[in-house]
Amino acid sequence: MAADPLLLAEVPIFSLLDAEERETLVGLLERQSFKEGDVIFRTGDHPEALYVIADGRVELFIHDDAGRKIALDELGPTDVVGEVSFMDGGPRTASSAALAPTTLLRFERESLLEFVTRHPHAALDLMTMMGKRLRSADEMLRHTVVQNANIVEDDFLTFGQRIADRVASFGGSWTFILTFGGVLVTWIGVNVILMSKPFDPYPFILLNLVLSMLAALQAPVIMMSQNRQSAKDRLNSDLDFKVNQKAELEIAHLHKKVDQLYEVVQEHWAERVKEHRTASQGKPANDYY
Repeated sequence: MAADPLLLAEVPIFSLLDAEERETLVGLLERQSFKEGDVIFRTGDHPEALYVIADGRVELFIHDDAGRKIALDELGPTDVVGEVSFMDGGPRTASSAALAPTTLLRFERESLLEFVTRHPHAALDLMTMMGKRLRSADEMLRHTVVQNANIVEDDFLTFGQRIADRVASFGGSWTFILTFGGVLVTWIGVNVILMSKPFDPYPFILLNLVLSMLAALQAPVIMMSQNRQSAKDRLNSDLDFKVNQKAELEIAHLHKKVDQLYEVVQEHWAERVKEHRTASQGKPANDYY
């Protein structure tokens, strides 16, 4: 069954194509089905095609040096898988697998040339959308990985949690200690010295009742605040993990780029040495004197 041109209109990198170009593209797409857990492609594979998700879910992931799986993204209908390697011809930078029964529309690299030959203007449309996606991804990496835990937490605080924080903050301050101490001294002084008929005579049973009620109410409120502090510590740990994970991936990427540059330099140097030796062998003997 052929792809639906209306579906392609919702795919970001094909959104600038006109109706005629989408009709041509439909004829170049091949429908493929994957079961849950099936691998679509692996890191390092040759980019033979890109895939448009028609139905189902796809996960992008990599493995670190220790073999641990790191999930990068989860994609759904109208999302595109493998477009970067498809465009630049480089090896796959991540692996992908189906998270559920999934239907993909496969677009071969060989078909791209045919499509662009028939619709030259479409090449500019594809490049424009790819540039927008790369800029968006770069902006996301710049601003969403390193986050302030206090700001992230404040976005999810309920009214009760805010009250608990304020009560715990006030209960642990010198203002509370001095104020409450003044109330106790005044209470005792009024009942012992200033009143012939005290309303709470020694041993101050009413005062003990008030203190017990205050402690019974204050203790769970403080516990709520302490539990939220533990959640905040876990949030800090999660954000630190994301930062460390990004730094590790960036360092690995830099290592790969340095290795590639080293190989290019070595190849260039070997060619220069070979050319120099060839030129030296072709010179007359008297040139060396």
